[in-house]
This record gives sequence, C-alpha cells and structure tokens, in this order.
Amino acid sequence: MPKARTPYRAAKPPPEPIPEKAPKQALFEHLALIARGFASAARLELLDFLAQGERSVEDLARAAGLSIANTSKHLQQLKGAGLVTPRRDGKHIYYALADERVLDAIATLRRLAETHQEAVAQLISSYLKQRDALEPIPADELLARARDGLVTVIDVRPPQEYAQGHLVGALNVPLDQLESRLGELPEDREVVAYCRGPWCVLSFEAVARLREAGFQARRLQDGLPEWRRAGLPVDGG
Repeated sequence: MPKARTPYRAAKPPPEPIPEKAPKQALFEHLALIARGFASAARLELLDFLAQGERSVEDLARAAGLSIANTSKHLQQLKGAGLVTPRRDGKHIYYALADERVLDAIATLRRLAETHQEAVAQLISSYLKQRDALEPIPADELLARARDGLVTVIDVRPPQEYAQGHLVGALNVPLDQLESRLGELPEDREVVAYCRGPWCVLSFEAVARLREAGFQARRLQDGLPEWRRAGLPVDGG
C-alpha cells in the first residue's frame, strides 16, 4: 500500500513588524481623550465643585448655573475621559472625582496658566489681588497657629460643601452671612478665611470685608481640596 502523502502546507509568513509609531500614537490618543475632558471651562468648574465632595447632577447644575441636560452631557464627557465616576441612588445620579490625582492635573494647568498666560496674570492682578494683595497663609503655618489657638478659621463655602468636609475647628460662615455674623468672631485674633481653592473668589471677598470691618484677616493659600490632598486633618465628610 502506498504511503499517504502529507498535505503540503505553506510556511506561515512571519508577523509583520508593528510600525514604530503605532503604540505611541495610540497612547497619545488616550492622553488626548483625557485632555479633551479638561478642555471646557464648564467642565473645569464642575470638577472644582466635585473637588469639594460628591454631588448629584441636579446640585451641580444649580451650582454651575447650567441646565440639567447640559450638565449631564458634560459629566458624561468627564466620565468618558475617566475623570469622574457615577453612582445611582434611586432616581438620582451622583458624581465624584475618579481619583484625587485629578486635582494634581488641574493644579498643574493652573500653574502653567499663571506662568505663561499673560491674560491669566492680568485677571489675577486686577480682579483677585485687588481684593487681597497680601500673601496668603500656607497650610502648614495655619495648622500650627490654629493648634496654638492664635487664629479663628472660617469656611466661607455654602453649608452643603462644609458638611462634606472642612478644616478641623473651622466655623462655617458663608460669604452671604458674613456681615450679620461678625459678632461671632473674636476681635483679638486674626481671622483666616478659606473656600474651594486658590482662585476661589469667596475667600478674597471675605478677607476684604473683614478688613473693612476692622479685623486682621488673611486667606489660606489654597482651599479645602488641596488641604485634604496634603493629608492634613479634616472634619466631616
């Protein structure tokens, strides 16, 4: 009986080499997706609110002055970029920052803008520093002075944000209540005001009003998110 022939099989060609730029370009595309998440003033403001704590879509819409539909659209883009995470509770959807390193990215953008965007420097000089041109107090100095009982710390954010976390011992005195509650503040101690971050208008305005009322006042260099990110003590939340 003749021996069966082994079917002829062509040699498998070697895999084609991956173009040198392909993986790198793909990675850059993912970076660009994240960058597009930041590329909106409205989305940056939503991230600023979320840096204070988890918020519902409805709360974020009210805080940002946007429609619920528009807010939801921006949040979906932030979610697609991996910058926020949603949580459903009944009929409501709540959002939170996906990672505290989102704060680091925003801080880097802010420093780049302050250094390289002349318009940003002019806005800070003409709008913010016009209300308070003095050097703000750094976090470590404030912590030491607060522990020694040398300062009164006030949180001028809305009560909802204060409840989500605040500096230990800070009084919640929202800006719109400041004048009516000046009697609660000791006149023999410096008052330090803080709010959402280094560009938060609330603390600049609070310090200006406190000085007009005769108080020695300064503002915290950063805000609650940066304080918490540094691992400094926080109450609430």
